[in-house]
Amino acid sequence: MIVLTGVSKIYKSGEVETAALKNINLTIGEGEFVVILGPSGSGKSTLLNVISGLDTVTSGKIMFRDENLTDLSEDEMTEFRREHLGFIFQQYNLLQNLTVYENVQIGSDIGKNPLDIDELLGKVGLTAARNKYPHQLSGGEQQRVSVARSLAKNPDIIFCDEPTGSLDEQNSKQVLRVLQELNIEYKKTVVVITHNTGISAMADKVIRMNSGIITDIEINKVKINAQDIEWG
Repeated sequence: MIVLTGVSKIYKSGEVETAALKNINLTIGEGEFVVILGPSGSGKSTLLNVISGLDTVTSGKIMFRDENLTDLSEDEMTEFRREHLGFIFQQYNLLQNLTVYENVQIGSDIGKNPLDIDELLGKVGLTAARNKYPHQLSGGEQQRVSVARSLAKNPDIIFCDEPTGSLDEQNSKQVLRVLQELNIEYKKTVVVITHNTGISAMADKVIRMNSGIITDIEINKVKINAQDIEWG
């Protein structure tokens, strides 16, 4: 689905250059659940940003199916993200004056082939909360709303940047269970960036990074359910 060839990213500040990514070669397959691990400054967030078109590469090529993303203009890249990608961040970014249903509808409204909102709310366990406002929800419930909103437009890939970073273990595992079930049931490609090594046990593919390079790629022959992963 996604193929990176010789991808590098260099940030410049005056005469100082910092190589955030160094000659990255990587393939992410259709329907894979991928976890990218690494300490702060390892390049994992930069990798997510260039794959998703939130940032440009300095050199190299990124292919999505048969389309060269590195050749797209800024407007074309915006349209690509709108049509194909969903995002889940550490912060929930919900609109406080809208209900749960209305927040998810925002995602649905920009999709060409959106999923049914009530069905999604059922999948994330929020049917009874459809008319509540964000301030009436726990942190874990708010993050599940953001998951539903991301999936509502029916994207091909869901990018998650530390999606459990502000949650406790119980709520984190609920959110991860939802992502795991959506990956299996809807066949969506899910890419999770995290520093929590326990999450890697539920992935198809684990990518470890340090100092802007991929140090290891591991394929899990057996995946663990989200509720059973070791935390920390």
